[in-house]
Amino acid sequence: MATRSEQPQRKARSGLLEPLEAPRPLAPSDLPADRFINRETSWLDFNARVLALAEDVATPLLERAKFLAIFASNLDEFYMVRVAGLMRREATGLAVRSADGLSAREQLALVSRTTAELSRRHSRCFTDEVVPSLTHAGISIRFWSQLTESQRERLHDYFHEQIFPVLTPLAVDPAHPFPYISGLSLNLAVQVREPGGETDHFARVKVPQNVPRLVPVELDSPAAGGARRAGEHGDDQPVRQACFVPLEEVIAAHLDQLFPGMEVINSHLFRVTRNADLEVEEDEAEDLLQALERELARRRFGPAVRLEVDSGIDADLLALLMRELEVTEREVHRVSGMLDLSALWALYGLDRPELRDPPRVPTTHPRLSAEDGETPDFFAVLREGDVLVHHPYDSFTTSVQRFIEQAAADPQVLAIKQTLYRTSGDSPIVDALVAAAEAGKQVVVLVEIKARFDESANIRWARELERAGCHVVYGLIGLKTHCKTCLVVRQERGGLRRYCHVGTGNYNPKTARLYEDLGLLTADPGVGADLTDLFNVLTGYSRQTEYRSLLVAPQHMREGILARIDAEARAAAQGRPCGVRLKVNSLVDEQVIDALYHASQAGVPVHCLVRGICALRPGVPGLSETVRVRSILGRFLEHSRVLEFASSDEFWIGSADMMHRNLDRRIEALVRVGQSADRDIVRGLLDHAFSDAVSAWDLQPDGRWERHTSGSDDNRLADYQHDLMTQAVRRGHR
Repeated sequence: MATRSEQPQRKARSGLLEPLEAPRPLAPSDLPADRFINRETSWLDFNARVLALAEDVATPLLERAKFLAIFASNLDEFYMVRVAGLMRREATGLAVRSADGLSAREQLALVSRTTAELSRRHSRCFTDEVVPSLTHAGISIRFWSQLTESQRERLHDYFHEQIFPVLTPLAVDPAHPFPYISGLSLNLAVQVREPGGETDHFARVKVPQNVPRLVPVELDSPAAGGARRAGEHGDDQPVRQACFVPLEEVIAAHLDQLFPGMEVINSHLFRVTRNADLEVEEDEAEDLLQALERELARRRFGPAVRLEVDSGIDADLLALLMRELEVTEREVHRVSGMLDLSALWALYGLDRPELRDPPRVPTTHPRLSAEDGETPDFFAVLREGDVLVHHPYDSFTTSVQRFIEQAAADPQVLAIKQTLYRTSGDSPIVDALVAAAEAGKQVVVLVEIKARFDESANIRWARELERAGCHVVYGLIGLKTHCKTCLVVRQERGGLRRYCHVGTGNYNPKTARLYEDLGLLTADPGVGADLTDLFNVLTGYSRQTEYRSLLVAPQHMREGILARIDAEARAAAQGRPCGVRLKVNSLVDEQVIDALYHASQAGVPVHCLVRGICALRPGVPGLSETVRVRSILGRFLEHSRVLEFASSDEFWIGSADMMHRNLDRRIEALVRVGQSADRDIVRGLLDHAFSDAVSAWDLQPDGRWERHTSGSDDNRLADYQHDLMTQAVRRGHR
């Protein structure tokens, strides 16, 4: 990559973006037909990388349990959305093929095979590795048969007091139709028989979701020589032993009390995943809020897309479930061990800090640090220059959140305009906006009520904000508003001044401790004018298409990105320094990928850091020899989106991934990083991420991901995120 001093500078940010040459028309037909990796396979490869962190013995034990839980939750959502969409496409006979040429049926078969192997690895890791390690550390998960008689007695009492009253056994016979099975619920399929009879009857018992899935049970006595941990003075201290029994085991052991007078033949656990993708006809809905609420109610009754059963299920019971749930053998997943390992999140909260990553408190950005106990005036700070924050290393609470809170309390602030895609349950951001409205400020909030799986929460926020007097907008018809933007208008000497935040992550203080994101706080007039224009698009009938310091989707973001990639190819042809580096969650858009292929063919170095899905094949002779793709997963979820174009020394950060949905069906915003010092910071982040000294996964030309954890000297490679934490601590102590 070229250094900044070697590169020409673009026009100052306060003017419109300097026009670029239109990108040369690409000729995809000149590129090989097999140039794309299947999207669904790539996503499953991403989840396999999550699973690899659980399988890694170097990962702290409770972190391994956490990654097992994340893998399970990820797979649930994949089936509820992606697999559901493929099944709907197959059922309707749509002849649309994937970019790599597969039909919906072929992709479903591929998903089924891959998922079966991943699920076996998942169960094996839990049963053969994590459970024994937990037991050795004093945290045991036991089945009913492994309990002592006194433990069973204690659980008898617990069952009668806490579980039995909420259970409802449902029979299936001519008078009792097969009951509705809610998505992601755990259920026991029970076979019972009249004493002395020969006919088996089926009943369903739902495992209650308002009772802890892992039921704690006291051990009879502390285990001799049990787990120990270092005390405050370095001496070994015994740790409290913990024992848990899966709730379904407790229920299964007491089924005779749910069916008195009947003989319980057997019982097996099962779980159904349903289509959870919403289909709201926005252009036909008179009230989008009400239409979405109706669709949310219907979501519960979506068709089944997966049936998980324990591996030893009775054949007749399975046939009954398949018939009633209308699933085929392809949708049946046989699981060894516990179903739904997302329950392992409960273990992560145990007071065993030595089994988790060391705690870390985010540091306050040096320019936003309090002096003499006084919180700095954010507006004065931003008048002196931009502030680039990097979460979770830089605190969200003392930067973005405090910026909005100061704006809400400042009597000179006249208006606050904000987008909300996802936020926390007890959101201080919403509290600040409510306070601002109650203080008489004009507050405009675009609440994206179509944010998947957060629809209900966002509807509640929208209504609360409306009650407080905020102007609430629900988004644009046919588009999701995914950009992360805040605009503050302040009355100052000499007139109005605008202060802005444009980020890569949601306004959510909780996820800001777990997700890696970048945000730009600025008083730059060009960014302020752009956000003013963008909010007029979001709230009114503006058709603004030109911006000064933003690339906005769906108007012209893709075109702007393609033009910049093409400019790097032109620079390569002229022998000038060039290069493209992308950091995204997903790289799927065929036009962007083809542009990167053409740039590579022109000799442009292309480096892509992709957390999740990547359909681009790197390192293919004659196609992508200069392309490198790697992935970093770890303690924090790599979430920021960064684009670097070396010939112009341009860095862009924002909300958009390189996907159809982001570039065509969402309102997205990328902001140009203006200050050279901030560009150097982002450049340093990318330099370190692509360093051979850092542990990462590298994508091979054939689509395989290879993990590199050790160097040529067999020493373990550096942990990228740990390095950034160390740097943040040093920066905070300057």
